[in-house]
Amino acid sequence: MKREWFAAERTWLRKEWQRMTRLLHTRAWFPQVPLAVLVGAQGLLHILLASGSLRPLLHELATPPISTLAGGVSVLQLGAASHIGIGVLLVLVAFGMLWRSRLAWLLAFLLTLAMVALEFSPLSSASRLLQGFSILQLLLLLAARGAFTRASLATATLYALTGLLLTLGYGTFGALVLGSGFQPHITNLTNATYFAVETMSTVGYGDITPVASDARVFTISLIMLGLGVFATALPAIAGPLIDKRLMNLLQPRRIGKMKRVSHVIVVGDGPLAQDTARALVARGLLVTSIVAEKPPEGEEHTEDVIVGDGSDTEILRKADIAKARAVLALSEDDSYNAFVVLAAKEMNPELRTVAAVSDTRNTGRIARTRPDVLLTLPLLGGELLAMALSGEPIQTDALIAQLLKLG
Repeated sequence: MKREWFAAERTWLRKEWQRMTRLLHTRAWFPQVPLAVLVGAQGLLHILLASGSLRPLLHELATPPISTLAGGVSVLQLGAASHIGIGVLLVLVAFGMLWRSRLAWLLAFLLTLAMVALEFSPLSSASRLLQGFSILQLLLLLAARGAFTRASLATATLYALTGLLLTLGYGTFGALVLGSGFQPHITNLTNATYFAVETMSTVGYGDITPVASDARVFTISLIMLGLGVFATALPAIAGPLIDKRLMNLLQPRRIGKMKRVSHVIVVGDGPLAQDTARALVARGLLVTSIVAEKPPEGEEHTEDVIVGDGSDTEILRKADIAKARAVLALSEDDSYNAFVVLAAKEMNPELRTVAAVSDTRNTGRIARTRPDVLLTLPLLGGELLAMALSGEPIQTDALIAQLLKLG
């Protein structure tokens, strides 16, 4: 009994949560906007905190020649420079997270992981509050990984170049200021840039070798950053190109976008919506499905699928509702179906609409939205059972009248 009660409570809470998310249109801004703000604030915070440690170094850079700086920079100042570099990258990545970029999320996760490693290093002076904040951000990014699914070649190229240039700048700067810890010494900008490129690419000719402890630690960090940049940038840029080429080779007939003219828009994720869409496609009709979540890989679905809120006018406009012949609101949530019908009628008053009713107590409420057809499956089951138990002959016309309430 308790198990059934808990199951009913979970079902009710899930439906209430779905209803609240639709009312607040959370799919349009959650979780990418809060996470982007959090990541950007984390980057700005580390830039502000680390800039104080670099003021003496910046003063030195403005006065003596570069050659006198080698060996004159403390490890704490170099660590502050690392914090600032990662902070700048976090701010840039935060903008990409607003568009649910998969590469932006991956870079934010790796940079936050590097930030946590820096904060817990023996040379770090970060407070417990800042360490806890970074760990919380890391956990939130990990929990929201499924929300960042967009892959853009332009965005991937931009972030790849940005990460590459910032890592190269960090490597050149570190090699220059720790030049006395290498053999031979690095005393000019050309050699520092050469060592940074050589280390990032993991070539390692051996002509410049770190001999001091701080130089070796710096070289290890540069190798890890270089591997991270190349490991995230190359797949992000080459992946979409390879996938597109393979799709063109394996499925040449599906290169073009389906022309949406006189099509049927089916809204819903449940079995009724999926079965209806497949039945319409089997009869030669053009179908555009609007689902709340992206269908899993390998699941049979219609060719034209839009992920979004079916009651949102922007999503309906994306589905070319002005050219559609009908909208079928077949979700398992009656209130959601009512909102879909209202939005569809508002955008195209001449459009035919069908609304499914899962709970007969909501029939009157959904009828007020004036759909052309009310699909009441529970009444059909009740009538069939009553006819079978009472010995009454099954009347097809009566069943159809109970099933379809014409508006």
